[in-house]
Amino acid sequence: MTKYNYGYNLTIESYIVFLGSMPMINRAVIVDFGSQYTHLIARRIRELMVYSEIVPFWDADKISEAEAIILSGGPMSVYDEDSPKISRDLLESWIKRGIPILGICYGHQLLAHILGGKVEKGAQGEYGPTYLEIVKDSPLFNGLPRQFKVWMNHRDSVYSLPRGFHVVARTKDTPIAAFENLDLKIFGVQFHPEVEHTENGIKILDNFLSFCGCKRDWKIENLAEKKIKELRRRIGDARVIVAVSGGVDSTTLAYLLKKAIGNNLHVVFINTGFLREHEPEETLKLLRDLGFENIEYVDASERFIKEIANISDPEEKRQIFARVYAGVLEEVAKNLVSRYQNLRYFAQGTIYPDRIESAATGARPSKIKSHHNVVMPTIEMLEKLEPLADLYKDEVRKLAKELGLPECVYKKQPFPGPGLLVRILGKVTPEKLEICRKAHRIVEEEANKWGLASTLWQIFPVVLNSKSTGIKGDARAYEYIVAIRAVISSDGMTADAARLPWEFLETIARRITGEIPGVCRVLYDITSKPPATIEFE
Repeated sequence: MTKYNYGYNLTIESYIVFLGSMPMINRAVIVDFGSQYTHLIARRIRELMVYSEIVPFWDADKISEAEAIILSGGPMSVYDEDSPKISRDLLESWIKRGIPILGICYGHQLLAHILGGKVEKGAQGEYGPTYLEIVKDSPLFNGLPRQFKVWMNHRDSVYSLPRGFHVVARTKDTPIAAFENLDLKIFGVQFHPEVEHTENGIKILDNFLSFCGCKRDWKIENLAEKKIKELRRRIGDARVIVAVSGGVDSTTLAYLLKKAIGNNLHVVFINTGFLREHEPEETLKLLRDLGFENIEYVDASERFIKEIANISDPEEKRQIFARVYAGVLEEVAKNLVSRYQNLRYFAQGTIYPDRIESAATGARPSKIKSHHNVVMPTIEMLEKLEPLADLYKDEVRKLAKELGLPECVYKKQPFPGPGLLVRILGKVTPEKLEICRKAHRIVEEEANKWGLASTLWQIFPVVLNSKSTGIKGDARAYEYIVAIRAVISSDGMTADAARLPWEFLETIARRITGEIPGVCRVLYDITSKPPATIEFE
């Protein structure tokens, strides 16, 4: 059988979404079949105040008590021999116990396949937004309009249903876009209600939980206090080093550790040579203003630039960056270990989207890009701490606010760990690095001046690895192209290109081409995520 790619290429390891003390009853269990968005389903469920737990499909037989079971999406085809599956006996045991079941995308197809329906590769796939038409009243769509936009990403489709099942909704290209069997308490949807691009997606999940009779009694409260207690229990009187870039994640983690262990924390700030204008000075000032005392500043800019100078492949650049970064950290760690025998831990601000894109969340990974804090070699003498690894960016922001960090930290836009390295396509040269720095300053100045920075998830320039013909001073110019990327998102897992004011874009283009030598053209990227990622590399 032919395999194909849905676009959700990653699996998520077995773990419990743990943000405090939670009951082991009244829970929704998500069975993971490899969707990049499995964790997002769990997140939406806990937003609806129901405790959620994720288990991989191979551990699904260990599910004991549950008020609801959700089968995730996945990248494979149900008719492939090696595709992830649960047994019919297991499914029937859930049905006999009266547990309501919802299948999403691959999970929708798998339910039909196991129970005797027919799943086949379609003549064409559905990717991105399409309109769903409700053709039968259903508890799943209670209170919703008869037509609304949903997010699709599939090529296989359910073409015939098992006995006793009914079609509930369809799209232009998918006749069975949703089905149900109320006697068996089973629902299936081909689209993804968990992503924000699906209109009424949270309401669909809300309706399912109401059908299941789930109590809405789980709350995320006092997360900072709980995390501090966890860290104190684990670390004890040991010392910890933490790598800080000045961004939201690493700064929040460092401040969390400071609250937990005080002066037993050593903050390491490395100047990689790929920081923005004045960023080293501003970051050091921020750390001092926040009360950090043990700050280790290392200017390794020449070392990084030398190692990466002739490399154009984006994955290779990221891997080299991670290796050099780890090497610098290890040198700092060895020096500190010689002075402090109780230095035992190395902490880093890895968050969940980093692990998803780096394929570090399961047994069948398909890597999108290597985040340096995920693929970075381990510092052998120290145990790694990643207290934020199951949080999304907006949850880290909430944690930062709860810790009392200033707005300049928790409202800061994401900035990649490798910095400008991943915003310069192709080989990094001194000229392109200078262009990138100056373009960032202009974009940030104008975004702040126009009041747009606070409304966007990210806005930044990228120096392309190509040149274009232009005219400057009545003479031919053959110079670099700068692309502007601005997106709107709530969690970084999906994103829409921002519809920015035309005058704003004109101002940026005029300033970049007028103030920066070597640039004669400015473009604006209007691609969503997916299919693109937010960063170009």
